[in-house]
Amino acid sequence: MSSAIDLKGITKTFSQVADKKAKNNGELPGIEVLKGITLSIDKGEFISLQGTSGSGKSTLLHIIGLLDRPTDGTYRLLGSDTATLDDDHQSDLRNLSLGFVFQSFYLIPYATALENVILPGLYSGKPRAELQARAESLLEQVGLADRMDFRPSRLSGGQQQRVAMARAMLNEPDIVLADEPTGQLDSATSTEIMKLFHTVHEAGKTLVLVTHDEDVAKEAGRIIRLSDGVIVDDIRG
Repeated sequence: MSSAIDLKGITKTFSQVADKKAKNNGELPGIEVLKGITLSIDKGEFISLQGTSGSGKSTLLHIIGLLDRPTDGTYRLLGSDTATLDDDHQSDLRNLSLGFVFQSFYLIPYATALENVILPGLYSGKPRAELQARAESLLEQVGLADRMDFRPSRLSGGQQQRVAMARAMLNEPDIVLADEPTGQLDSATSTEIMKLFHTVHEAGKTLVLVTHDEDVAKEAGRIIRLSDGVIVDDIRG
């Protein structure tokens, strides 16, 4: 099986903000968050990235999602060497091949559920009618057929996350990335959201889910555990 994601020797160092006195004494050393991550994820895999706060899991997900660039190392996404892509090409690859689900939902508050789902498709060049039909179908699939005209303030946390999942699937991405998608949800709603993730995976999508929750991590077929910027476990179910 070919790799969807292939990381080799990935590091990420963030510079420190120096105060005036520190600047006079020389540049402060950077903070190394990722320390040589090598990881291959096959197409169609469902993996979880698990670790405590500060382990580097979200930073790694941001690099995988082309939301940030590594300091060093090589990253191939669906066969493309991301280091050779300029910002515009990375943006195109991110919009068409990746779907994102976040802990905080990031829905536009003044837009309806339907308008929020349609949004990422506006950059694809597809006709508005086609986008609306697909968005309506996705909202029906996540159980929100009767909430399409509701703004986020009229939706529960679980319903807002369902909208976010429908939005992530609008452009039919190859890979879905989720950062603590159940972090703001109660246990019963979390269970329902995880059922939707399994449905996405069963449809053939590659799924990468960041979590600190052991029970959520076990939902995946493979658990990658990070600590202090390095992989300490790679467990296949």
